[in-house]
Amino acid sequence: MKQLLELWPVLLFFLTYQWSDIYSATAVLMAAVTVHSAVLWWHKRQLTPMQWMTLLLVLVFGGATLLLQDPRFIQWKPTLLNWLMAAAFAGSHFVGEKPLIRHLLDSQISLPQPLWRRLSLAWILFFLFSGLLNLFVAYNFDEATWVSFKLFGLLGLTLLFVVLQSIWLARHLPDETTAADPQKQPPAEA
Repeated sequence: MKQLLELWPVLLFFLTYQWSDIYSATAVLMAAVTVHSAVLWWHKRQLTPMQWMTLLLVLVFGGATLLLQDPRFIQWKPTLLNWLMAAAFAGSHFVGEKPLIRHLLDSQISLPQPLWRRLSLAWILFFLFSGLLNLFVAYNFDEATWVSFKLFGLLGLTLLFVVLQSIWLARHLPDETTAADPQKQPPAEA
């Protein structure tokens, strides 16, 4: 639900673009992300690193788009955000005791270390692919297609990835009935 609430600035960007142009939509996105960040700060007295990155990238690349009247800057923002996320996930394997994905999900699921590494690698590859796909759409299709892709394509791709990841994770989670009652465990294979 939290992730869906964070989509309202992108939805406003999309709707403004439908009624106006990329520059008006960019200005609305900049204002919406700033308001969203301010409300989160007021409510929780903190922003996550992802929220700080998003705010910074929207303001810098949105500002460049408006100042230089060049939409390529705002089109690069999703790619840079995805690639920064990939770098953060990859870097977490070398800094600290556990990968970033484990920090995010450790309280909800229990996995052996090799599966945490595979899950982290999957997210790294997903973020790299999403960034590349954004650039492919931005440079090979018209602006209106990219604006639709930014909302529906990237969101749909992320939801599909999460569903596939959930199916993969379900296969590796211990069965609750066998974990609770050792006598119900299947016999060991010979």
